Amino acid sequence: MRIRNLLIVAYRSLSRNKLRTFLTMLGIIIGVASVIAMLAIGEGSKQNIQASISSLGTNSVMIIPGAITQGGVHLEAGSQQSLTREDAEAIALKCDAVKYISPVVQSGAQVIAGSQNWKTMVLGVFPDYFFTRNLIVQNGNIFNKADDRAAAKVCIIGLTVVTNLFGEDANPVGQTIRINRIPFKIIGVLEKKGQNTFGQDQDDVVLAPFATVQKRMLSTTNVHMIIASAQSEEQIEEAKEQISQLIRVRHKIANEDDDDFMVRTQSDLSNIFGSISKVLTILLASIASISLLVGGIGIMNIMLVSVTERTREIGIRLAVGAKSRDVLIQFMIESIFISFLGGFIGIALGVSVSMMVANFGGWPITITLFSILLSFLFSAIVGLFFGWYPARKAANLNPIDALRYE
Repeated sequence: MRIRNLLIVAYRSLSRNKLRTFLTMLGIIIGVASVIAMLAIGEGSKQNIQASISSLGTNSVMIIPGAITQGGVHLEAGSQQSLTREDAEAIALKCDAVKYISPVVQSGAQVIAGSQNWKTMVLGVFPDYFFTRNLIVQNGNIFNKADDRAAAKVCIIGLTVVTNLFGEDANPVGQTIRINRIPFKIIGVLEKKGQNTFGQDQDDVVLAPFATVQKRMLSTTNVHMIIASAQSEEQIEEAKEQISQLIRVRHKIANEDDDDFMVRTQSDLSNIFGSISKVLTILLASIASISLLVGGIGIMNIMLVSVTERTREIGIRLAVGAKSRDVLIQFMIESIFISFLGGFIGIALGVSVSMMVANFGGWPITITLFSILLSFLFSAIVGLFFGWYPARKAANLNPIDALRYE
C-alpha cells in the first residue's frame, strides 16, 4: 500500500473520533508546553543572574575579610577586621594585573533634606570605585583624590534617594543633605541601575569619599571590603593570584596558615550561580517531561483500544492482500500523527504561556530554539516508542482470527 493511501486511511480513522484523538493529544500538548515554559523561565533566570553579576563591575575581583573562629565556631565571612586602606594602596602599586581598585566602608544612615528623610546605605569609596562598578553620573561629577585626602563632605546619590528626598525628576546637584547630622553637598546623581537578581535596589545608595566616611562617620581604621578590576578578562585569575600573594606577605601569614581574607572574582560568582541555575532548569524540565510520558501512555492506551475496535477491519485488509508491514506502518502513522500534532500545538501553547509569564508576572524568560527542538523531538520519540507495541500487535494479527472477531 502506498504511503499516500496510508496517510489518508490514518487521517480518516483519527477524524472519526475527534474528541478522543484530542484528549489523547492533550498529554503531549501539556508536556511540550510545560517543558518549553520551564526551560524558558530557567534560561531567563540564568541570564538575569549573569547580567546582575556583570553589573557588579567589569572584571571584578573582591577582597573580603576572613571569618573569626571562636571556640571552634566559624562566624560569617567578613567578621574579621583584617583589611586596611594601606592594603588597597599596596595592591594598586604592586599588582600589575589590577587596573582599578577601591577600599569600601559602608554604614546604614538616616539622610535628611529639608523636611524629608530616608534610610539608606552610605558607602565610602575611592574614585576608582565608579569604574570598577561601571557607575555613570548622569548629573554633576564624581569626587576626586583631592576630596578624599581632605575628607571633603561631598557625595553622589542614587535615583531612589533623589526620589524620596527631592521628588521625581528633581536635580539636587548643589544642594545639601545631612547624613547622621553631618552636612554633605551633593555633587552628582547616578544613572539608574535598578534592582539586581538578589532584590537589592542599586539606586538606593549614597557614595562619598572614602576618608570622609571612614573618619567622620565610622571612626575606624579598617575597611569592609576591597573591590578591584583586572586589566582584562583574561587577567582576572592573574590579578587574583597577585592580590592573594601580596596580602599574605603584608599580613605576615606563614605558608602553613590559612588566609585571613578571601578573594572572589566575577567568574567565581558566575560559575556558582550558573551551576545552581542549571540544576534548577534540569529539575524543572525533568518534572515537566513527566507529562510527556503520561501523554505517551495515553497514546499507547488509545492505540490498543483502536486495534481492538478495528480487528475485523485489519483482518479484511490482510485477507485482500495487505502485508503486515502495511498495517504496522498505518498504526505507526496514526501514533506519530497524534504526537506530531500535539507537539506543534504544545509548542504554540508553551511560547504563549512563557510570554504571558513575562508580561503579567514580570519574570525574565528566554525562549531558545534548543528548547523548542528538544520538546518536539521528545514528543516524536514518545509517539514512536509508545505507538510501536500497538502497531506491532495489529500487524501480527492472524487474518482468519481477525475476521472471526466480534
